[in-house]
Amino acid sequence: MNTVTPSHRLALELNTENLNTSLLDNLTTAVVLLNKDLKVIYINPAAEALLETSDKHSHNLYIGEILLNEKQIIKPLKSVMDNGITYISRKVRLLKNNTSSMTVDYSASRILYQNETFIMLELQELDRSYNISRKEMLISNHETTLGLVRGLGHEIKNPLGGIRGAAQLLADELPSKELKDYTNVIIEEADRLVGLIDRLTGQYKKPALQKINIHEILERVYNLVIAETRGSITLSKDYDPSIPEITGDLGQLIQAVLNIVRNAMQALTESEKEISNPEIILRTRTVNHSTIGSMMHKLVAKIEIIDNGPGIDPDIIENIFYPLISGRPTGTGLGLSLSQNILKNHNGLIECESQNGKTCFTISLPLSNEHEVNETGAKAFEEKA
Repeated sequence: MNTVTPSHRLALELNTENLNTSLLDNLTTAVVLLNKDLKVIYINPAAEALLETSDKHSHNLYIGEILLNEKQIIKPLKSVMDNGITYISRKVRLLKNNTSSMTVDYSASRILYQNETFIMLELQELDRSYNISRKEMLISNHETTLGLVRGLGHEIKNPLGGIRGAAQLLADELPSKELKDYTNVIIEEADRLVGLIDRLTGQYKKPALQKINIHEILERVYNLVIAETRGSITLSKDYDPSIPEITGDLGQLIQAVLNIVRNAMQALTESEKEISNPEIILRTRTVNHSTIGSMMHKLVAKIEIIDNGPGIDPDIIENIFYPLISGRPTGTGLGLSLSQNILKNHNGLIECESQNGKTCFTISLPLSNEHEVNETGAKAFEEKA
């Protein structure tokens, strides 16, 4: 006759819907419960995402098969099991079984349940905390800069309107066509400046929100770039076809992605150093429990645009999403700023990592809150109109 051990009973209870399990499932801290043999009997969703495994797959696995650091994790856990003193360690670099690494703060505590001893391991990823702070700063800086540019643009457009109107009145009084050519120059330049300000401040029409497959966006961009490059650059696609639809404006999202891809194109074709086999990769993936700004999303679509160009100057990489910042002599510095504004209005974000030989722009779009995107995105666009 089979007997149910406390380990099995606890594992069953943790996988049953109740308030305690619901709380564990919604924690952003990774929680791993181990038995006296340091075998996993439960991990919460945050731990699944952090350790890149599932509760089902990791069940009854020795923790040393998931985290490979004997000195940094296994020995302390054995010590906690023996003496019962909670162990806390800061800024530890741990190696996962897929050979990727992470920096964490972690604590290990001994728990007694029905006369059996367990270890509760809590892990807080520092890389993720840094990324969250970085994303929040990126969004905050973009909003601050956009507010400043809009205020300045409003102050510039007022006198431009007066100059244009005066030029029109003057043109009506001038006797010859040659003299009117001068007033036409004033009018045309005033219109050009107004157009530039509108582009700087992101003056968009009200979005046509609809359900979109992100690969439709990428295919449109892919076909445009193929036509423009005429085989001079290799374009590769690496799609995850299982990504659900998002809610957004198809035209504006195409424009946002196209701006980034064209930047990559120009980096490859205008580089002073000749690049052998220039290539752009369009890649899509989904990420569970990802944070955009201060909001946690259960599921996020990631679009990566990767090129093997010379990279972005480290002196400007932190500022490339500001208006008028460009790494190219002929660049206007508007494309990335406008793209970031479009993504912001879709509750998304664009990030960039660059080094010589590889630049990666990552677009994050939430998949778990279509209703919220619809509401806040539409409101943001309406306010700009």
